[in-house]
Amino acid sequence: MPKDAAQHLVIDGDDTLWENNIYFEESVEAFIDFLDHSSLGREEVRAVLDEIERLNLANHGYGSAAFGRNLQEAYRRLAEREILTEELERILELGRRVVSQPMELLPGVEATLEHLSAGHDLTLFTKGELEEQRLKVERSGLERYFDRVVVTPEKDVPAYLSLVADHSLDPDRTWMIGNSPRSDINPPLAAGLRAIFIPHPRTWTLEVVEVAESERLLVLRSFQQLREHF
Repeated sequence: MPKDAAQHLVIDGDDTLWENNIYFEESVEAFIDFLDHSSLGREEVRAVLDEIERLNLANHGYGSAAFGRNLQEAYRRLAEREILTEELERILELGRRVVSQPMELLPGVEATLEHLSAGHDLTLFTKGELEEQRLKVERSGLERYFDRVVVTPEKDVPAYLSLVADHSLDPDRTWMIGNSPRSDINPPLAAGLRAIFIPHPRTWTLEVVEVAESERLLVLRSFQQLREHF
């Protein structure tokens, strides 16, 4: 691909442009401290929560509200004492507080977006609860670099096919850029697009699966490296 050839760059938000999962992990750690289980270790409690979140994805979706409900369910299942209403409210607050954390852009993101937007068509494609994701985009200050912002409840093959069709994108010139193998890499490859995997060390456990092998896949160490390819 010629470096100056215009491409459709579809870019993930959470943990690709800005920190996200670290704030959920902080709330999980606070939850484990509050639960104070007498026999289960921290990783065992996390495993129970992971399973609850996995089972509830279809009904609860993503975001802080769903996270709070999952924490409450884990507490009901694991608590070794009588459960009080005020305890459940405190746990729900652990879920809500993730959206009030500082907006921290990842290194080099804004300068790289400015560079990319000068010669390419950019789409911010993020999944989750609509208003919550739109608030993140607004707080990030990055919207001006994108031709469009699309919030979707899930990033699966049908979502990518719809994105391409709705915005008349050429699949062979469309690259999905993100940190999640489950949402940002494998589905677009299966949909016939190209993908760029930029691993994040704190990617959510449920988003970590084996990355598909493909000649249409590029793996980079950092977001800044995109400037070398586009």
